[in-house]
Amino acid sequence: MTEIGHMVTTRGKAKCNFIEWRQFTIVYKRYASLYFVVCVDKNDNEILAMELIHQFVEVLDSYFGNVCELDLIFNFDKAHYMLDELILGGSIQETSKREIVRVMKQQDDIEQKIVDERKQGKGKKKKNMGISQGFF
Repeated sequence: MTEIGHMVTTRGKAKCNFIEWRQFTIVYKRYASLYFVVCVDKNDNEILAMELIHQFVEVLDSYFGNVCELDLIFNFDKAHYMLDELILGGSIQETSKREIVRVMKQQDDIEQKIVDERKQGKGKKKKNMGISQGFF
């Protein structure tokens, strides 16, 4: 990982976004301060890998609204879920950005519902505990 990170970040901007590395090809794209890197077999289509990176960044932008480093740091799980919706078993599963964002919003709604139910459950539990403790 360190070797690949160093190769990508120190590479000149005038050079192409493909690097031959061992028996693989490293495909990368820089968006502002973020680097997205994919490692593919030498016989895989590098342009398709670039399109995959671009699609992932567009999904992240749609969900977070102009994605930045902090979005990925504090919401790594959500970024991973989005990538999981986009790719399955090394192949593109879903090409619609809207569909991926819709699924993520559904997941957020379910998560919020669980959090709200837990808060309500704790409030009831505390009330009951206060009443029963007063009798002892």
